[in-house]
Amino acid sequence: MSTIKILWVDDEIDLLKPHIMFLEQRNYHVTKCKSGSEAIDILDTEKFDIVFLDENMPGLTGLETLNEIKEKQASLPVVMITKSEEEYIMEEAIGNKIADYLIKPVNPNQILLSLKKNLDHSRLISEKTTSNYQQEFRKIAMELAMVNSYEDWAALYQKLIYWEIELEDIEDAGMFEILESQKNEANIQFGKFIEKNYSYWFDKDCDDAPIMSHTLFKNKIVPELSKEQPTLLVVVDNLRYDQWKVFEPIINNHFKKDKEEAFYSILPTATQYARNAIFSGLMPSDMEKLFPEYWKNDTDDGGKNLHEADFLETQMKRLSLTHLNYEYHKITNLKSGKKLVENFKTLKNNDLTVVVYNFVDMLSHAKTEMEVVKELASNDKAYRSLTLSWFKNSPLLEMIQMAQQLGFKLILTTDHGTINVKNPSKVIGDRDTSLNLRYKTGRSLTYDTKDVLVIKEPQSVHLPSISMSSSYIFAKSDLFFAYPNNYNHYVSYFRNTYQHGGVSLEEMIIPFVVFNPK
Repeated sequence: MSTIKILWVDDEIDLLKPHIMFLEQRNYHVTKCKSGSEAIDILDTEKFDIVFLDENMPGLTGLETLNEIKEKQASLPVVMITKSEEEYIMEEAIGNKIADYLIKPVNPNQILLSLKKNLDHSRLISEKTTSNYQQEFRKIAMELAMVNSYEDWAALYQKLIYWEIELEDIEDAGMFEILESQKNEANIQFGKFIEKNYSYWFDKDCDDAPIMSHTLFKNKIVPELSKEQPTLLVVVDNLRYDQWKVFEPIINNHFKKDKEEAFYSILPTATQYARNAIFSGLMPSDMEKLFPEYWKNDTDDGGKNLHEADFLETQMKRLSLTHLNYEYHKITNLKSGKKLVENFKTLKNNDLTVVVYNFVDMLSHAKTEMEVVKELASNDKAYRSLTLSWFKNSPLLEMIQMAQQLGFKLILTTDHGTINVKNPSKVIGDRDTSLNLRYKTGRSLTYDTKDVLVIKEPQSVHLPSISMSSSYIFAKSDLFFAYPNNYNHYVSYFRNTYQHGGVSLEEMIIPFVVFNPK
């Protein structure tokens, strides 16, 4: 490692000889000077890694010197050292983007700590994070071999997300590859778990099923509602758990988190099934049977999510919640989002305001169809970053800020997640087969059995049948279905796009979060 060069500016520099010797014994090179003007001249001819700057000097003061340094080299870290604890000096120095602030007398270890913090920060964090993940890797590997409940799978997935976000800024490609392989292995095992347990969760004798799309409203949302405090329920379509975690800190500026839980999307993990199930409190076959005027199957013409408000009304009546005032809003573009922000104050009179926000869904679909978005969201890290950038600048954040000012409780959730599909799986069906890339329903489907979860009797998991002999297949892990006709073109077009409808941790395990205003 090259020697770190320090410029130390202090009119009493000779008194600091022990500090300088301490640093030079640790392979730091220190250049000494006694005034601000001398420091400016030295910086014109030499390069330094960091400056230690005394605040109280004759001639140019520390703050004046700091201003000149920053004009010349804005990114050079400057550590201000002062006898004074006056607040205005701290504020001036911090306003000028100092790297650190030390109060005299300083001891050599304080100086060393400041150097480590400012110059070795990224490397030390990288090494520490990598070391911690290496220890955690063995624990996760053991858990993967033993995990056998929906609670354990949710906890394991959240742990994998935690490490994925921790490791994403670390320049250690090998470590990230290890995590990716662990995620892939987890999805393979999760597919087997769902294959074994999913049907049982709908058995009348099952007394230990997870909260799922059709039970979320009754069991988790209703207990939060009251006449005493208005509630804003935001359903961000297609929001994965990792995307939620990257914009959580922004919401935490305005709300304090009361609870966070994972729940399971029903299959197919697609909007017309999962989101309608949330608002109706019913599984798809029950929606089709009880409300044929609202429900459309995959092969029917027309929009599949046009009656969420109607489904919500039927559920409110069924749960005897008609005493609550509520409104439903669906935001599908920037214009409708801004309009709702303009009228937001009127929503304070509601006990419940439901906002379905479709942006993430539009983004993931646009990624398939638009090369520019495909470039911007080329992997999960980029996809998270794009979601965060959108959220920071969205009408949704404005609504959340206004909700906090008006004393709303905030509930944030989604209908399902998405997965970046990498590998094709050949499938053959007739012309009535549904078109989704992660699930198919129809007659006479031909497929690779190892790639799919098969539901031969849709009624067993409360799914509608398009015909008497219809079955469903769901792609596992990161697979997507491709027809043999024009196979290569189809595969190159859809590979590395975000899709939903199948069986994966990313699509099925999703967030439910409750906040109260700060």
